Amino acid sequence: MISTMSTQIVAIILLCVSVAAHAAGLVFTAPDAWQKVATASSMRVAQYSLPRADGDAEDAELVLYYFGGGGGSVDANIERWLGQVQQADGRPSSAVAKKETRTVSGLDVTLLDVRGTYVAEMAPGASARHNKSNFRLRAGVVMTPQGPYYIKLTGPQNTVAKWDHSFERFVSSLRFE
Repeated sequence: MISTMSTQIVAIILLCVSVAAHAAGLVFTAPDAWQKVATASSMRVAQYSLPRADGDAEDAELVLYYFGGGGGSVDANIERWLGQVQQADGRPSSAVAKKETRTVSGLDVTLLDVRGTYVAEMAPGASARHNKSNFRLRAGVVMTPQGPYYIKLTGPQNTVAKWDHSFERFVSSLRFE
Protein backbone atom coordinates (compact mmCIF):
# COMPACT_ATOMS: atom_id res chain seq x y z
CA MET A 1 0.00 0.00 0.00
CA ILE A 2 2.79 2.43 0.89
CA SER A 3 4.64 1.45 -2.29
CA THR A 4 1.52 2.19 -4.38
CA MET A 5 1.06 5.57 -2.66
CA SER A 6 4.73 6.42 -3.17
CA THR A 7 4.47 5.58 -6.87
CA GLN A 8 1.36 7.77 -7.18
CA ILE A 9 3.03 10.67 -5.38
CA VAL A 10 6.12 10.40 -7.59
CA ALA A 11 3.88 10.31 -10.68
CA ILE A 12 2.01 13.43 -9.51
CA ILE A 13 5.30 15.26 -8.79
CA LEU A 14 6.68 14.34 -12.22
CA LEU A 15 3.47 15.51 -13.89
CA CYS A 16 3.66 18.85 -12.06
CA VAL A 17 7.32 19.33 -13.00
CA SER A 18 6.53 18.48 -16.63
CA VAL A 19 3.66 21.01 -16.79
CA ALA A 20 5.79 23.73 -15.15
CA ALA A 21 8.64 23.18 -17.60
CA HIS A 22 6.23 23.25 -20.51
CA ALA A 23 4.63 26.48 -19.22
CA ALA A 24 7.98 28.18 -18.56
CA GLY A 25 9.11 30.84 -21.01
CA LEU A 26 7.79 33.71 -23.06
CA VAL A 27 4.01 33.81 -23.29
CA PHE A 28 2.06 35.87 -25.80
CA THR A 29 -1.28 36.23 -27.51
CA ALA A 30 -1.26 36.01 -31.29
CA PRO A 31 -4.11 37.72 -33.13
CA ASP A 32 -6.81 35.35 -34.38
CA ALA A 33 -6.34 36.39 -38.02
CA TRP A 34 -2.67 35.37 -38.01
CA GLN A 35 -2.35 31.88 -39.45
CA LYS A 36 -0.16 29.55 -37.39
CA VAL A 37 2.49 27.78 -39.48
CA ALA A 38 4.43 24.68 -38.47
CA THR A 39 7.89 25.80 -37.37
CA ALA A 40 10.78 24.82 -39.61
CA SER A 41 13.35 24.41 -36.81
CA SER A 42 13.58 23.93 -33.06
CA MET A 43 14.90 27.52 -32.72
CA ARG A 44 11.55 28.85 -33.95
CA VAL A 45 9.21 29.11 -30.97
CA ALA A 46 6.30 30.20 -33.16
CA GLN A 47 5.68 31.12 -36.78
CA TYR A 48 2.73 32.88 -38.42
CA SER A 49 1.60 33.87 -41.87
CA LEU A 50 -0.11 37.28 -41.96
CA PRO A 51 -2.51 37.38 -44.92
CA ARG A 52 -1.54 39.82 -47.66
CA ALA A 53 -3.10 43.19 -48.26
CA ASP A 54 -5.05 43.74 -51.47
CA GLY A 55 -2.62 44.17 -54.35
CA ASP A 56 0.36 42.50 -52.64
CA ALA A 57 1.84 39.35 -54.18
CA GLU A 58 2.59 37.55 -50.93
CA ASP A 59 1.76 37.24 -47.25
CA ALA A 60 3.97 38.56 -44.47
CA GLU A 61 5.73 36.21 -42.07
CA LEU A 62 6.33 36.57 -38.35
CA VAL A 63 8.76 34.27 -36.56
CA LEU A 64 9.58 34.19 -32.85
CA TYR A 65 13.03 32.72 -32.19
CA TYR A 66 14.79 31.48 -29.06
CA PHE A 67 18.40 30.29 -29.20
CA GLY A 68 18.69 28.91 -25.67
CA GLY A 69 19.94 32.15 -24.18
CA GLY A 70 22.37 33.02 -27.01
CA GLY A 71 21.89 34.75 -30.32
CA GLY A 72 23.89 37.91 -29.84
CA SER A 73 23.43 41.29 -28.24
CA VAL A 74 20.59 43.69 -28.93
CA ASP A 75 22.89 45.99 -30.91
CA ALA A 76 24.39 43.13 -32.96
CA ASN A 77 20.92 41.96 -33.98
CA ILE A 78 19.75 45.49 -34.82
CA GLU A 79 22.81 45.92 -37.04
CA ARG A 80 22.26 42.53 -38.71
CA TRP A 81 18.60 43.33 -39.41
CA LEU A 82 19.51 46.76 -40.77
CA GLY A 83 21.92 45.02 -43.14
CA GLN A 84 19.04 42.90 -44.46
CA VAL A 85 17.31 45.97 -45.91
CA GLN A 86 18.79 48.28 -48.55
CA GLN A 87 17.68 51.77 -49.50
CA ALA A 88 17.11 52.69 -53.16
CA ASP A 89 19.02 55.95 -52.73
CA GLY A 90 22.07 54.22 -51.24
CA ARG A 91 21.67 55.65 -47.72
CA PRO A 92 22.28 53.23 -44.87
CA SER A 93 19.07 51.74 -43.51
CA SER A 94 20.01 53.10 -40.08
CA ALA A 95 19.32 56.59 -41.49
CA VAL A 96 15.64 55.78 -42.10
CA ALA A 97 14.91 53.06 -39.53
CA LYS A 98 12.84 53.63 -36.40
CA LYS A 99 14.21 52.09 -33.21
CA GLU A 100 12.53 52.14 -29.84
CA THR A 101 12.90 50.51 -26.46
CA ARG A 102 10.00 49.87 -24.14
CA THR A 103 9.14 47.79 -21.10
CA VAL A 104 6.40 45.20 -21.50
CA SER A 105 5.33 43.24 -18.41
CA GLY A 106 8.73 43.95 -16.83
CA LEU A 107 10.66 42.83 -19.96
CA ASP A 108 12.96 45.14 -21.91
CA VAL A 109 11.89 45.09 -25.56
CA THR A 110 13.88 46.78 -28.32
CA LEU A 111 12.03 47.18 -31.62
CA LEU A 112 13.20 48.05 -35.13
CA ASP A 113 11.07 49.15 -38.09
CA VAL A 114 12.69 49.63 -41.50
CA ARG A 115 11.44 49.74 -45.10
CA GLY A 116 13.30 49.12 -48.35
CA THR A 117 14.54 46.22 -50.44
CA TYR A 118 14.76 43.02 -48.41
CA VAL A 119 18.11 41.34 -49.17
CA ALA A 120 18.54 38.82 -46.33
CA GLU A 121 20.10 35.42 -46.98
CA MET A 122 17.61 32.85 -48.32
CA ALA A 123 18.81 30.52 -45.52
CA PRO A 124 21.45 31.01 -42.82
CA GLY A 125 24.90 30.88 -44.41
CA ALA A 126 23.54 30.76 -47.98
CA SER A 127 25.05 32.89 -50.72
CA ALA A 128 21.64 33.31 -52.39
CA ARG A 129 19.74 36.36 -51.16
CA HIS A 130 16.22 37.70 -51.34
CA ASN A 131 15.71 40.73 -53.57
CA LYS A 132 12.27 42.02 -52.59
CA SER A 133 11.60 45.71 -53.13
CA ASN A 134 8.97 47.66 -51.17
CA PHE A 135 9.36 45.36 -48.18
CA ARG A 136 9.25 46.15 -44.50
CA LEU A 137 11.01 44.51 -41.59
CA ARG A 138 9.74 44.87 -38.03
CA ALA A 139 11.92 43.07 -35.54
CA GLY A 140 12.61 43.00 -31.85
CA VAL A 141 14.69 41.61 -29.04
CA VAL A 142 12.82 40.62 -25.87
CA MET A 143 15.09 40.26 -22.85
CA THR A 144 13.89 37.58 -20.41
CA PRO A 145 15.42 35.91 -17.33
CA GLN A 146 16.31 32.94 -19.58
CA GLY A 147 17.92 35.06 -22.28
CA PRO A 148 16.68 36.94 -25.33
CA TYR A 149 13.86 36.00 -27.67
CA TYR A 150 13.81 37.49 -31.16
CA ILE A 151 10.81 38.63 -33.19
CA LYS A 152 11.09 39.08 -36.95
CA LEU A 153 8.22 40.21 -39.16
CA THR A 154 8.90 40.62 -42.89
CA GLY A 155 6.66 41.22 -45.85
CA PRO A 156 5.39 43.68 -48.43
CA GLN A 157 5.07 47.19 -46.95
CA ASN A 158 1.30 47.36 -47.42
CA THR A 159 0.76 43.94 -45.84
CA VAL A 160 2.92 44.74 -42.83
CA ALA A 161 1.11 48.09 -42.49
CA LYS A 162 -2.23 46.23 -42.55
CA TRP A 163 -1.08 44.31 -39.45
CA ASP A 164 0.57 47.20 -37.54
CA HIS A 165 -2.08 47.35 -34.80
CA SER A 166 -2.09 43.56 -34.44
CA PHE A 167 1.70 43.55 -34.16
CA GLU A 168 1.52 46.19 -31.42
CA ARG A 169 -1.08 44.11 -29.54
CA PHE A 170 1.15 41.05 -29.93
CA VAL A 171 4.16 42.90 -28.48
CA SER A 172 2.03 44.31 -25.65
CA SER A 173 0.87 40.79 -24.76
CA LEU A 174 4.41 39.48 -24.11
CA ARG A 175 5.09 38.20 -20.62
CA PHE A 176 7.45 35.72 -19.00
CA GLU A 177 6.25 32.81 -16.89
